[in-house]
Amino acid sequence: MNESPPSRPRPAARHDEAFARIKAAVGEKGWTSDPAEMAPRLKDERGLWQGRAAMLVRPANTAEAATVVGICHEAGIPIVPQGGNTGLVGGSVPDASFEGIVLSLSRMNRVRAIDPVNNTITVEAGCILADIQKEAAERNRLFPLSLGAEGTCQIGGNLSTNAGGTGVLRYGNARELMLGLEVVLPSGEVWDGLRGLRKDNTGYALRHLFVGAEGTLGVITAAVLKLFPLPRDRQTAIAAVPTPDAAVALLNRLQEATGEAVTGYELIGRLPLEMVLRNIPGTSDPFGAPPAVRVFPHYVLIELSGQGEEGTLRAPLEETLAKAESEKLVLDAVFAASTAQARQFWKLRDSINEAQKPEGASIKHDVAVPVSRVAEFIARATEAAEASLGGVRVVAFGHVGDGNIHFNLSQPLQGWTREKFLGEWERLQRIVHDIVMGMNGSFSAEHGIGRLKIGEMVRYRPPVELQMMKTLKAALDPKNIMNPGRVV
Repeated sequence: MNESPPSRPRPAARHDEAFARIKAAVGEKGWTSDPAEMAPRLKDERGLWQGRAAMLVRPANTAEAATVVGICHEAGIPIVPQGGNTGLVGGSVPDASFEGIVLSLSRMNRVRAIDPVNNTITVEAGCILADIQKEAAERNRLFPLSLGAEGTCQIGGNLSTNAGGTGVLRYGNARELMLGLEVVLPSGEVWDGLRGLRKDNTGYALRHLFVGAEGTLGVITAAVLKLFPLPRDRQTAIAAVPTPDAAVALLNRLQEATGEAVTGYELIGRLPLEMVLRNIPGTSDPFGAPPAVRVFPHYVLIELSGQGEEGTLRAPLEETLAKAESEKLVLDAVFAASTAQARQFWKLRDSINEAQKPEGASIKHDVAVPVSRVAEFIARATEAAEASLGGVRVVAFGHVGDGNIHFNLSQPLQGWTREKFLGEWERLQRIVHDIVMGMNGSFSAEHGIGRLKIGEMVRYRPPVELQMMKTLKAALDPKNIMNPGRVV
């Protein structure tokens, strides 16, 4: 998967004038071609791709962004829009032959407005997700989008990839949390769709074209996002369960007992938990310390939240888990006694991806199946992967409540180099994705397509669907300058 970066050539002479205009438009602070400054922006989170670019451009506002895109459109210069560069499918980094610009929205990080009565916040695309959460909390409001990279990912990238995270079960994906957008179109024109309306039936819902489009149709520069009342009561627990089937059954029990209070519901296998305990400082097994620790095959991290008085949800959570334990649906459970302990529980879940890195190469699958078939998928895919490659370690975890499982395959402990194992990517991916698609599932639940899954789009999506996407792309971006080679 690696692309060796050749030495960066001088940009084509025909673009010199355009690059000079871009520099003038954004000023000294708005661009760089320094290799050291650009390096972090030219490689992806997983280390699979290394690219190049003529320069990194960082506009300070929408007007500058529009000017830059307009110049690129006129000159035919390709653009890779980039947020926090935390994506996992290669959609936010250029390739090794790229001669255009990386357009970073990092300087566009203002909160433009907060309306607690309308329950909306208007933010620029470069705002860090965690900062938006904090701004909302200071007004006694909740912005519920939450993921492991929230300390560095940016909302423009979250919307461009239709990010999911741990709150989808109750609040939906990024798309459901967005009411309006401001977008710089490939022509350099600005579409102002920053409306904070729950009801607006005036023609096509244009805002939805750009969510999940990964920067191929335009550059999201600002958004109006939904806020919710800040929950007064949160209850967090980790339950040990014998099987993924039991995890799904327990979810139904909790929803029947508490309704929409089930905010987070995450499956963690024993292997990913052990990887976290081995490789992430400051973590500990919630069921005890060695040698007294109790080892279980599977765990679910449960979070309930609501507007009742603090502690209101503790009783139904305890009662549901106790009844499930009496029926052998639950093997044991640990309740968070404080906010700090709840954070420690979530750290176990949020650290799984980072904990895999010291364990060798990992072939990752971000898939979704109907919730009712989650257990069947894990069983079938595990059996098929282990039969296909002896010693492969299955790291399965994720959002059981919305059917999104991260089915990762870690390099065997012996006899395999990183390069040799990654050479099996396409073969193993085909095995897993064929099972998923046979269950009416998705081969990309929340990470997007980028460049990693272009081949899967051709293989699995109907021709009429692909043609519709290509028609939209050609209509909005006839010169194909916006993130070329991604998605379609």
